[in-house]
Amino acid sequence: MAKGYALTIGLNSVSPSHYDGWSGELLACEADAKDMAEIAKSRGFSVKTLLTRSATRKNVIKELSKAATTLKSADIFMLSYSGHGGQVPDRNKDEDDYQDETWCLYDGELIDDEIYKLLGRFASGVRILVFSDSCHSGTVTKAAFYQGTIATRSSAVSPEPVRYRFMPPEVALRTYRKNKKFYDSLQKDPALQKAEDSVKASVLLISGCQDNQYSSDGTFNGLFTGTLLQVWNDGKSSTYRKFYKAIAKRMPPEQTPNYYWVGTPSKKFEKQKPFTI
Repeated sequence: MAKGYALTIGLNSVSPSHYDGWSGELLACEADAKDMAEIAKSRGFSVKTLLTRSATRKNVIKELSKAATTLKSADIFMLSYSGHGGQVPDRNKDEDDYQDETWCLYDGELIDDEIYKLLGRFASGVRILVFSDSCHSGTVTKAAFYQGTIATRSSAVSPEPVRYRFMPPEVALRTYRKNKKFYDSLQKDPALQKAEDSVKASVLLISGCQDNQYSSDGTFNGLFTGTLLQVWNDGKSSTYRKFYKAIAKRMPPEQTPNYYWVGTPSKKFEKQKPFTI
């Protein structure tokens, strides 16, 4: 019988000691992680949740490695992340924009190539479902959109503050400079050069926005996760593609979720009811 394991991650802040004085305060990321955990539990998954201070590089890598060694072909792994996205300079020359995207964990950033390397440890035939409610691209287009950590959204009554899940460029620069030896040494690992190509499992990633957009935080959930929860509606969606389309239909044009495959695309996986073990 197939097994399901889920890791849900949510950070409402990060350690100022690593991020050069920046704490990246958010409101709803821990709630996102808890709600994604509840969905997974309702579908029979074993679940591990890491919140803010426990969402360290060491703990996230440990849990991903544990899942990779435990799950076999036909099993499923669900990974969700809610928090800031960031960037570091691309030192292994695999990015067209010369920047690697990151997840901002509590005590340091987890580089996208590291994530792919960890996903590459999963056996062929394992289904992996990844949700990222963050902004994690360092493109020039995104820089043109940047207006600060907090902006406003129009309201009939008064401007509504919007907090974006994006590490500001000046913070990204300071953080990298402060920890340059650490991040440069990580990227010297030859296994990171073709990390995405090493993935054998079927990885379906649904992210909160496109590369030139921002993911919004909220009071109760992030905009993407909150919409996902509405669409989920206790399991009314029939396939992953329809699930994604229903979420995207409810999202504003300035934040459009993305849907893409890494590793081995699987039509069988895609046609299953979301979160099916």
